[in-house]
Amino acid sequence: MRPVELPPLPGLNQLRVVLGVCGGIAAYKSAELVRLLMKQGCTVQVVMTESATQFIAPLTFQALSGRAVHVSQWPAGHSDNNIDRGMPHIDISRNADFLLIAPCTANSMAKYAHGFADNLLDNLVLARNCPMAIAPAMNVEMWNNPATQRNVNQLKNDGVHVFGPAAGEQACGEVGSGRMLEPFEIVLELARAVNHKPLAGKKVLLTAGPTFEAIDPVRGITNRSSGKMGYALAQAAWLMGADVSLVSGPTALPTPYGVRTVSVQSARQMHAAVFGQIEQQDLFIGVAAVADYGIKNPSAQKQKKQHDQAAGLNMEFELNPDILADVGEFASDQKKSLTVVGFAAETENLDEYANRKLDSKKAHFIVGNLAQQALGSDQTELTIYSKKLPPEYLASLDKLQAARAVLSFISKHS
Repeated sequence: MRPVELPPLPGLNQLRVVLGVCGGIAAYKSAELVRLLMKQGCTVQVVMTESATQFIAPLTFQALSGRAVHVSQWPAGHSDNNIDRGMPHIDISRNADFLLIAPCTANSMAKYAHGFADNLLDNLVLARNCPMAIAPAMNVEMWNNPATQRNVNQLKNDGVHVFGPAAGEQACGEVGSGRMLEPFEIVLELARAVNHKPLAGKKVLLTAGPTFEAIDPVRGITNRSSGKMGYALAQAAWLMGADVSLVSGPTALPTPYGVRTVSVQSARQMHAAVFGQIEQQDLFIGVAAVADYGIKNPSAQKQKKQHDQAAGLNMEFELNPDILADVGEFASDQKKSLTVVGFAAETENLDEYANRKLDSKKAHFIVGNLAQQALGSDQTELTIYSKKLPPEYLASLDKLQAARAVLSFISKHS
């Protein structure tokens, strides 16, 4: 399997992470976790339990992190390194910005919840003065056991972040909750945990990607939108603390982590999906490149080429619903505290068309860009338009960074 690569995530560069590895089969995933954290610019100090060394060798983590791995609470010798002065459980945590336990077994969770400590990692947990998260990994029955659930709730009440677990097939062959999150998911959870969350408590609904208007069961009319900007905005909104829903046309992109996604094809399906949940939202962002027209008379069967049909296919078009305008009208009529944001991808006269769209769609903000620069690209230049403020220009950024900048501006000025 090809390794997952993440874009630079906010808050992780130069973050000092102590990674605790407990004894479970998921320990092998922690090697990839170290690699991803290092790619983000973190420094990683690995601390293992004795049982973890039965599943993966400390030398693997040392090679990946560039640091000696700590296992025993009894130092073997003396050196100028403060960690070797006889109090590693104190010194390691004092050099950390974040303590992450992945995998965290049911046994370790029970000890952390009740303050027991009989190894270096347990003592380090008790002595820490930095934020902490666990990524549980265990059999489904162990996870569902009432004692485990009591321990999880106790840890949450104590301010410990709990990343996961996921549901799926387990090493034992059973299926259910208890799988450790994938390493890239843990990195995303960590980025969310360490960053300011201006959208915490907010419900955000986005549309993304193209729509596909069927001519027949095989052919259709669509556009070149890749969906990258909408997906980046959905991911960024989740990282900033929001409860995020995404209505997406057909794309080749993986679903943003932590985001509920509804997949649709046509503009009418997208309209229905949006209005099925718009009443509960605080922020709507229409990023999708929605077709203005749909096919009025799609064929039930594949249309064959007719050599005597010089005029081509006989198609009738009909105007599709205008999702952004309808959301703007809804927010205006209902006097809801719903912030409405649209996108304007133009090929010319960006300022003119974006400002015109502000009025015609009853939007609070329009984010404009030049389609020939943005479509399919990982970079974008954006300008944010509103009625009350001068245009805010954002120089070329990767789309996740641009998404954060847009959301920060909107959250500040809404």
